[in-house]
Amino acid sequence: MNIKKDFKETDKKIKKADKIFIMGHSNLDLDAIGSSLALYNLYTNKNKDCFLIIDEEKHELAVDKIINELKDEIKILTSKDVLKKITELSLLIIVDTNNSVILQNTDITKRFKNIIVIDHHEENENTIENSLKIINPDFSSTSEMISRYMYEKNLKVDSSTASYLLGGIVLDTNNFVLKTSSNTYLMAYFLTTMGANPLAVEKLMKQDIVEYIRRQKIITNMEIIDNTKALAICPEERIYRREDLAKIADTLLQFDNIEESYVIGNIDTNTVGISARSLGKVNIGEKMQKISGGGNRTEAAAIFKDQNQEEVFNKLISLIK
Repeated sequence: MNIKKDFKETDKKIKKADKIFIMGHSNLDLDAIGSSLALYNLYTNKNKDCFLIIDEEKHELAVDKIINELKDEIKILTSKDVLKKITELSLLIIVDTNNSVILQNTDITKRFKNIIVIDHHEENENTIENSLKIINPDFSSTSEMISRYMYEKNLKVDSSTASYLLGGIVLDTNNFVLKTSSNTYLMAYFLTTMGANPLAVEKLMKQDIVEYIRRQKIITNMEIIDNTKALAICPEERIYRREDLAKIADTLLQFDNIEESYVIGNIDTNTVGISARSLGKVNIGEKMQKISGGGNRTEAAAIFKDQNQEEVFNKLISLIK
């Protein structure tokens, strides 16, 4: 877990870059936005010209709150705007994913000569190549990785950014339950020394009551397989965010004897998604790779274009059984 060594080459690339563009995965979550803002904060303080790349207009509630709060303080560009600003020395930093399929813009990596990927998910067949890869699945979250880098280098961010990083850790550990190590707790403490506020994190993570009730209805119709696996299927007539599927999968793990959870739902008009979770006995990421998905030991997902829920259900059942 020598993150200082991992980031040594990153520091060289930062020095050479004339502009730094930071981008997370589609359907931004607290870990992706917190990591992005921490890097933005750190490199802006080094007098670098930094930008966040965000194409989506709709976000999950926590991300929406952060963007609305900071929209006048940070420079946010769409991919189209970015194309006008790229130079030979420009640097693209991708956070919280190494999967080219689920980027904000899947083609933008072709426009940059210099790319860094910082992520805690395991690599797969869609991992972004031609990049400096700092990928370490031993960390709970990208927020924890960046916090450790700051800890090793004695770097600081403002209290709000520290709170966003703490929120990313809380989210990806499911409140310090999954993938939590001594380092995770140390980084949470480190962030509080910079003013990270657990109450602010709690406010960020407040849920929309209507969406919460919808999720609970889906959970009541779950199926138990082999006594240890929970499977929930969302109504076909609705489109769900990947965040919604993930929250349902997290909740299913809270039931007695459940070691693995799976949720199937439409995430687009012609796309079905699976969100999968594990308590760690089974490497759920490796399991989902068998049906063209990916992830790490405790959380994973898969996306199926031009397939219906029944087709995806049959693939998943074959995998589970």
